[in-house]
Amino acid sequence: MNNKRSVLALVAMLLTVCFLQPTVAQRSSKSKSAINIPFETYKLPNGLNVILSVNKTTPTVAVDVWYHVGSKNEMTGRTGFAHLFEHMMFTGSGHVPYGLHDKLTEGVGGNNNGSTTNDRTNYYENVPSNYLESAIWIEADRMGWLLDTLDIAKLNAQRDIVKNERRQSYDNQPYGRVGEIFAAAMYPKDHPYSWPVIGSMTDLSAASEEDVKAFFRLYYAPNNATLAIVGDFDPVQAKTWIKKYFTDVPQGKTVERPNVPLGKLTASKRLVYEDRVQVPRLYIQWPTVGVNNNDDTALSVMGSIISGPRTARLTKALVYDSQIASQAGAFQNGDENVGQFQVVVIPSAGHSLTEIEEAVDQVIRKFINEGPTAEELQRAKAGLELGFLRGLESNLGKAEQLLDGLVFHGDAGYFATEYQKTLAVTAADVKRVAAQYLGTNRIVLSVVPKGKREMASKAAESETVSIVLGAQGGNR
Repeated sequence: MNNKRSVLALVAMLLTVCFLQPTVAQRSSKSKSAINIPFETYKLPNGLNVILSVNKTTPTVAVDVWYHVGSKNEMTGRTGFAHLFEHMMFTGSGHVPYGLHDKLTEGVGGNNNGSTTNDRTNYYENVPSNYLESAIWIEADRMGWLLDTLDIAKLNAQRDIVKNERRQSYDNQPYGRVGEIFAAAMYPKDHPYSWPVIGSMTDLSAASEEDVKAFFRLYYAPNNATLAIVGDFDPVQAKTWIKKYFTDVPQGKTVERPNVPLGKLTASKRLVYEDRVQVPRLYIQWPTVGVNNNDDTALSVMGSIISGPRTARLTKALVYDSQIASQAGAFQNGDENVGQFQVVVIPSAGHSLTEIEEAVDQVIRKFINEGPTAEELQRAKAGLELGFLRGLESNLGKAEQLLDGLVFHGDAGYFATEYQKTLAVTAADVKRVAAQYLGTNRIVLSVVPKGKREMASKAAESETVSIVLGAQGGNR
C-alpha cells in the first residue's frame, strides 16, 4: 500500500481554481478555464486543517484524512510503524467496534482504504452523501480514541499481517526487493529514506506495545493531520459535524520534522541481486531532488520524453530500432525531501544486460548533448495533462490533489502553480537537468536469476547486494 505523490497538476489552457471565502486567510489565484475546483480551508483550535470542496455531480462524497507521517519519521531499529498503523486504524477504536467501519462504508455501497508512503499516511471513505456524518465520526474516533482499544493481542495480529504482506509484496515477489536495495544503497544507514516503507522483519518483531502507542500519540494528532471532504454535501452542515466530532480530540505535541539531506553519491555503485526470476532486469538510478525543488518538474517532463510511446528516446532506440529490449521505462520519483531518476529495461532474448547498459548510456549521452525537440516537449506535456485530468475524475482524486498541495506546499490550490511551472518548462530546462543529474555517479543494479550472477551487467565490477541489505533485516 505504497502510494507515491499525486499526479502532476496539469491542464493546458483548461485550469481555474476558484476559492470560496475561507475561514482563515489564504493565498488565492485565478485563471480563465472551463474547469472549476472550488474549495475553502480553515483550521480547528486543536490544529486540524480542513479542506472543503463541493461537487454536486453525483450524490457521493469522499472523506480523506492525511497524517503528515510516513516511514521517514521512523528511526533505525524501529521501522515500519507508519505502515503498521495503516492496518491498526481499521481494527476499531473507542466508540467504533471492529467491523462497523466496513458496514458504514462498504455496507452502504461505498468503500474505504488507506495507504502509506515515505512522507504521509492517508485514510479515506467514499460513501453516498447521506452517510457523510458517519464517515466524519469514524475518522474522528480513530484519531482521538484508537488507543482505547489497542492492546498487545491486536498489535500482534496486525504485526503478523504486515509481516505476511512483506513476504508477499517484497520478499517473495519477483523484483520486489528493488526499492529496498536502492534505498539502502542511495542513502546512509540512518538517513530517513534509507529503509522501506513496510519496515523490516526484525524491527516489526522488536516493537513493543508502548513503542507503537508513543508513535501514535505524537504523529496521529489533529495538529499533524488534514481533513478533506469533496463531493455532494452542505458545507455549513459539514462544518457542524466536523466541530461536533473533532473538537474534543486533544492537540498533540509539536512534531519536529527530520533533517533530510539530499541523496549524494561520491562514486558510482554497481550491484548484483540474484532473485527468483526467469528474466533479468537492468535498473539505473541517479539521486535528484524532491517535489519542493523546481527541478522536479523539469525532471518529470524529461522522464516522459525519454520513455513512453514508441517514439520516445529509449523506447524507440532499444525496443523498436535495435530490438534488444522488450520494455524500457524512465521516470522521476520525487518524494517530499529527496528524489530519484530511474531507468529500467527488460532485455529481449539473446541480449545481455551489459549490452543494454551501453545502449542506455548512448541514448542518455545523446539526449544530454542535444536536449529535446519542440515536438518531444509538447508531447510529454500533453501526456502529463491527460494524467492529471484522469486524476480529477473522482471526488477522491480531487481530495488527494488538494491535500497534496496543502500538506507538502502549504497551499491546497498548489496544483495551479504546478501547472504554470510545467507550462514554463523549456527545452533548455530539460537539457540542463539532464546534464546536471544524469551524471556519472549513479547506482547500476542487475537483477538476475539465482545462480546466474554472470548475467549481470559488467558482473566482475559489481558487488553482491546482500551486503547492502544486511542492515535492513528480513533477508530471504
